[in-house]
Amino acid sequence: MIVTLQLPPGSAVSEAALSQRLGIGRTPIREALQRLARERLVTILPRRGIIVSEINVKSQLRLLEVRREVERLVAKSAARRATTEERAQLLDLARRFEKSAVSNDEVSFMRVDREFNELSVRVARNEFAAGAMSLMHSLSRRFWFIHYRQAADLPLTAKLHADVARAISQGSEAAAAKAMDRLIDTVKKFTHDTVTADL
Repeated sequence: MIVTLQLPPGSAVSEAALSQRLGIGRTPIREALQRLARERLVTILPRRGIIVSEINVKSQLRLLEVRREVERLVAKSAARRATTEERAQLLDLARRFEKSAVSNDEVSFMRVDREFNELSVRVARNEFAAGAMSLMHSLSRRFWFIHYRQAADLPLTAKLHADVARAISQGSEAAAAKAMDRLIDTVKKFTHDTVTADL
């Protein structure tokens, strides 16, 4: 709900309201909110409540500095460690990314992107990189969701994702790292462009 803006930045949430809305007990809600606080998606203000974190371009750019290094590591590790079956899955994802680029279909792109993120992290077989990526993907996905209509070039972004998936599927660590750098360069430009798009 936070990533898709059903709970927009700056909105107040409570354990009781979320428990009622989702139909689950307050204990799992409390645990989820603690995790969301660690992931910087909510801010818990003692004795004042819980606020959905605001989105800040400067912090998003700092996030991209870290994301570039971790994503490059994941791409190279996945290229090195993928099984034959996993390489086939990555190649299929590359084709699906290209299809969403041609159709300019945002829903299809976001669905394939989530599958790609989950598969590449799993294939990299590095639990520490997986933990870091889990945090960064949620923050990045929310930023994308807010701004992609006014500032993103969806066909280009989908094509660049396809290039990364294809390079990993071919087992080339160098090509995977270069493709990832091109993708992050584009995401960084998109982040900068959100500032002028909002003016």
